[in-house]
Amino acid sequence: MTTATARRVSEYFKDFESSGPFGRATGKLSFAGVDGQDVYNITAPFLSANRTVIAGRVEPRDQEHSTVYFFQDEGGVWHPIPGAPTFQLQDPFVTFVNDELVFGGVRIYETPHGLGWKTLFYRGADIFSLTQFFAGPNGMKDIRLCDMKNCDISVFTRPQGVKGGRGTIGYTQCRGLDALSCELIEAAPLIEHMFHPSDWGGANEAHLLPNGEIGVLAHAACYENDDKLQVRHYYSTAFTFNPDNLEFRDYKIIASRD
Repeated sequence: MTTATARRVSEYFKDFESSGPFGRATGKLSFAGVDGQDVYNITAPFLSANRTVIAGRVEPRDQEHSTVYFFQDEGGVWHPIPGAPTFQLQDPFVTFVNDELVFGGVRIYETPHGLGWKTLFYRGADIFSLTQFFAGPNGMKDIRLCDMKNCDISVFTRPQGVKGGRGTIGYTQCRGLDALSCELIEAAPLIEHMFHPSDWGGANEAHLLPNGEIGVLAHAACYENDDKLQVRHYYSTAFTFNPDNLEFRDYKIIASRD
């Protein structure tokens, strides 16, 4: 991957700070029924089984072993949906392919060298009928799908290591959900010039736009002063992606937590 023109996350953050002040209203969501555990890395609300649903990662503050719950709003407080399945996963995500719900998250597991992880995918008519149909490559988070409405599916990947460094977004396509494979994902070309080698990021949601491009909600991260022993800074980002030439535009930070 060519990185000569990749800007630093810190530069994008300066652009973000200078674009204020911001008039958007913000606030915290309230969750009940989780025994005092944290709820975070939630999905955007989506419609399923005739209700508005949020999937959220539920986890004790002192560990990484989490459970994904499906919540519904009851008088301004989000409660677990009675009878809905739960999953021993992190970082849930949802999309729709050919009007079918596709849900996923990250499964962690023990290895001789520490925790490992992989992305699991489920499909069904709604949240009550989900069955697993695919598991991504070992060690890869942030695999996201986008229905292109022509039988093709866009696939955003996030390799790390020899290919991908600290975490870079890749892109490929397949012909339907049944064509997903680890080989396809691992061979996906990287999107060039998005991340400096000292920074990293990944896709969170991908949406087909009317002009055939893809709008991507993502994240970018860096270490304070490029020191691994210092604080990691994560920011919400967005960009527009052209699947025909694998180029992106209008990349920017859109939110931060001060």
